[in-house]
Order: sequence, then C-alpha cells, then structure tokens
Amino acid sequence: MGSKNISEMTAVGVIGAGSFGLAVANLLAENGEVLLYVRNKEIIPKINEDRYCNKQEISENIRATGDLKEVADNCRVIFPVVPSVNFRDMMRDLAPHLYPYHILIHGTKGLDFPYKDNMVYNRESVRTMSEIIREESCVVRVGCLAGPNLARELAEKQPAATVVASHFDEVIDAGQKHLRSDRFQVYGSSDLIGVELTGVLKNVLAIASGALSGLGYGENAKGLLISRGLVEMIYVGKVLGGNTEAFVGLAGVGDIVATCTSKLSRNFTVGYRLAQGESLEDIIESMDEVAEGVKTVKIVKRLSEHYGVRAPITEALYKVLYEGVTIQEVIRLLMKLPMNADIDFL
Repeated sequence: MGSKNISEMTAVGVIGAGSFGLAVANLLAENGEVLLYVRNKEIIPKINEDRYCNKQEISENIRATGDLKEVADNCRVIFPVVPSVNFRDMMRDLAPHLYPYHILIHGTKGLDFPYKDNMVYNRESVRTMSEIIREESCVVRVGCLAGPNLARELAEKQPAATVVASHFDEVIDAGQKHLRSDRFQVYGSSDLIGVELTGVLKNVLAIASGALSGLGYGENAKGLLISRGLVEMIYVGKVLGGNTEAFVGLAGVGDIVATCTSKLSRNFTVGYRLAQGESLEDIIESMDEVAEGVKTVKIVKRLSEHYGVRAPITEALYKVLYEGVTIQEVIRLLMKLPMNADIDFL
C-alpha cells in the first residue's frame, strides 16, 4: 500500500510538461489540485514560482515536482502525457511506485516499436501506450484521451472536447469528473484500442495536409486528402484491432479536422515546412516538441505491407520522408491511382 490511504489522495497527477501536458494540467486544475511531474528540473521554478511555462499561464492549483514517487503516493488518478519514444522508459521508472488501485489515462498519440534486428512489423510487435502501461506495471484500469485538442487553443480557454476511452467505466467516470468543465466536454468510449489508433493514424494525414498547404493547394485538395485518408485509416485501424465507429467520431473525424487544417498542429507544420523546401532533419532539429507522425509513417507503412492493406497516402509520405522523393511527384502518383468506390467499408 502507498504512503496515503486512497481516500486521502485528492490530487490528480500529470506526467509531462510539454505543451499538451501543461494544457491538460490546467484543465484538471479547474476541478482540484494537480501534481505535475517535470523531468527537467530547471522548469520547476517557472511553474511553481513564475506561474508561466511553455507560453502558458499556470494555474495556482498546480504544483510541479521532479519526484515520480511523490506523484504516485499522492495521486490515485494519473495522466501520463509524454512522447511515445520516452513512454516505456517513463513507465519503467514509475512502475515501482504504482499499485493496482491506480488509474492511468494517457494522452500520447504514438506507437511503440522496439526496432530490434530482424523484428517483424505486426500487431504482436507494435504496442499502443495503454499496452505499455499494462506490460510495465501492475495497473489494470487504463484509459486514453484523444480528440481535437490543440494545446494552444486549450491554453486560450477556447471551447473543446475530448474522448476518454477505457474498458472500465470507472476510468471513464474519473476522466469526466476531473476534466469536464463549462468549456471542455468529455465523452466516453469502450473502444480503447480504436480510439488510441485514431489519434495515432491521423498524424499521418496531418503531415500530408500540411504539405498540400505548403504547396499552396486549396480546400478541394484537402477535402480529397481527408476523405480518402479517413478510408485508409479505417482499413489500417481495423486490421490492428480498432472499430470503424472510433474513426468516425470525435477522436477520429474531429481530430482530423483540427490537426489537418491548423498550423498549431506539429505534424501539419512538418508537412508544411517540407513543402517549403526544408529538409526533414532541419525541421525535426528546430522543433521544441516531437511530431509523432514522422515515426508513425514508418511503422504504419510496414504494418500495412505485412497485412496486405492498401495505404497509398502513407506509402507516398514514406517516399517523401525517407526516400527523397518530392511531394509534387508523389501527388502525381496518387492522382493516377485507380480508385472506383468511394465508401466501401460500411
């Protein structure tokens, strides 16, 4: 048992002080006390004393700490919001302090792949963040949040909504209790894997949409990309264990609309800058935070090949990101593809 009785654990934990982690912490702070884990110790005074960090005002109900044990000891409900590349290591550090009574609701839109020699890309080798939590800790009640949640707009207190997905009603109830406010609606879903996959796969479309904008193309081209991209997401998502319903809901279409049309999206920005002639290496090096879609393109391409699923948009982006093909050339190739049926997944 942890250092506190469960009934005494009134604070909510957040792990990660990136732009989205801070936005989530501020949302939670509207309903109670928040304990925020910050890996970079230099940021702690900015949060606790200056009350300003990463271009966001910080609520007085938030206290930053560099101690994961302190978060686990004082918070029954914890929201991990860290990049997928760091997620497993974070869970291994956190796991010794966790107990079965903890509830973890992650906000990371990425996939984990071990990148070992001769590894096969399939559903057994690729993990979502909820699966990492289950693998690395004793926690059973796991969920994720996904939806059109651009951090800048959340920080500006604009109206928005999200989906909390879990196999456990208790997790969904906890997410709604702690996050919901007059300006932030929280929906529930039992399709945990489907909702996770929508958040992951839409990042591929966001890069492609940014590229179209960077080339100066208009709304017709974006409409074509988003509609065909949604079909591609559904096919890939279904072979990975998701349901169609997740992709046509708030976490799917809602998130696609937000991230495929806004320069506030990191993945959109990557595509836009690629189309402007910058190299992928320079773009990544200059960004303060991770654009998950860059890694996702590689993983999804290999998964679609393994399962024999057509994913032309993902394949085209792979050529741009990793094979040096120009965006203009892959657009010409995509426009020549024979596609007769519009909707053929219902």
